[in-house]
Amino acid sequence: MPTVTLPTYLRITRTSALFDILVAAPFATPWTFALFYLQLSRLNMYLGGAALPPFAHIHILITCLMGNLVLLWSVRRLLEPSLALGRYDGAGRFLFATWMVWALVQGGLPVVWLFLVAELLWGVAQWWPVAPARAARRSNRPGLKLVRS
Repeated sequence: MPTVTLPTYLRITRTSALFDILVAAPFATPWTFALFYLQLSRLNMYLGGAALPPFAHIHILITCLMGNLVLLWSVRRLLEPSLALGRYDGAGRFLFATWMVWALVQGGLPVVWLFLVAELLWGVAQWWPVAPARAARRSNRPGLKLVRS
């Protein structure tokens, strides 16, 4: 199986973090979520599903807490990417994908496919084999962090 170099892998980890920041930002506050939820509901209807049901305050609270956690985790990966953080993120994406499949099985949520495909693609990318870092160790380049997985 082909491998990627560690610098390439770290770029993948940073890019996935930036993607997550863009996707999770609307979930971070009750105000941004209210605007986004309306658009998400319209998109779900456009894709053949029903309008999304209204959220109670507890649902919004849990959504915003999750959005904040994803943002914090993403900033951490963006600023200090590593092989270990990328692998953890990949595992988390497969867990998220599991629950998205569960939601799809329940029916009426075609919009979840958009999130599911992205999660699976990023998960595979972050679990892709990384070439041994022998050459990187010899070059002793500053700023390159090697973390064993």
